[in-house]
Amino acid sequence: MYEWAEEMNCAVTVCDTDGVILFMNKKSRETFAKYGNMVGKNLKSCHNPESIEKMKNMLATGGSNTYTIEKEGVKKMIYQTVWKKNGTVAGLVEISMVLPDIVPHRIRK
Repeated sequence: MYEWAEEMNCAVTVCDTDGVILFMNKKSRETFAKYGNMVGKNLKSCHNPESIEKMKNMLATGGSNTYTIEKEGVKKMIYQTVWKKNGTVAGLVEISMVLPDIVPHRIRK
């Protein structure tokens, strides 16, 4: 089911509506390797209360959350959104990608 994501050049993590991790692609597993195999574990155990509330809100509203971070000099774009099965929210997916120092911004008409 997740073959398309396994070798992407960004981290892809998928969880169900309870926060249990269903899938981590190769990049995601490498990113969180110090925590061991996280598949089957709950995201809530490694997030603060504010983050947990954002997850609950996305699940309740079908929304998304986008932000950037910088850690050890590496900038990343984080995109979190719900995924659906047969039109019903089934969990969350997070895509994390490393950003270059300069990100072009284009305005199209």
